[in-house]
Amino acid sequence: MRPVSLPTGRSRRGPTGSRVPSADPEIQIRPFVPSDYPTVVELWRISGIHLSPSDTPRELERSRRRDPDLFLVAERDGRIVGVVLGRFDGRRGWINHLAVDTATRRLGLGARLMTEVERRLARKGCAKVNLHVTRENEAVCAFYERVGYARRDMVFMEKWLRVPAPGRV
Repeated sequence: MRPVSLPTGRSRRGPTGSRVPSADPEIQIRPFVPSDYPTVVELWRISGIHLSPSDTPRELERSRRRDPDLFLVAERDGRIVGVVLGRFDGRRGWINHLAVDTATRRLGLGARLMTEVERRLARKGCAKVNLHVTRENEAVCAFYERVGYARRDMVFMEKWLRVPAPGRV
């Protein structure tokens, strides 16, 4: 798959009607490859994303194999500056992790990554996209509201059926 270069210039509307600011034309979006793993995980950590046992190289490779077109990285001059991990379960789309390098924030890259993954989800027939944000992360909630997402008061519950042993990949 070749990198995607979205148009730049004035703000435009994304697939859900939300405003998408222009972004640096030097930033290319491409699918995640396994060799991106260390850089992507470090970007997630720096961005404050809480990694779980499902964020191991093995589990992310399973995700990549299932939805290779929804696990995207953004590069500038060969350096990863953004990442979004999208999923499609056949009914709903999910955004699992989105992060943008601190030096590249406020350029519209997060919105650009969301627009691209939403476009790809819509092409698969997805009508609704879900994501989770911790309550205390108001800045991230505000970002998602700016790109068209609405809050729902729900209770999130989880149960791990298997947890990889520490250090096993």
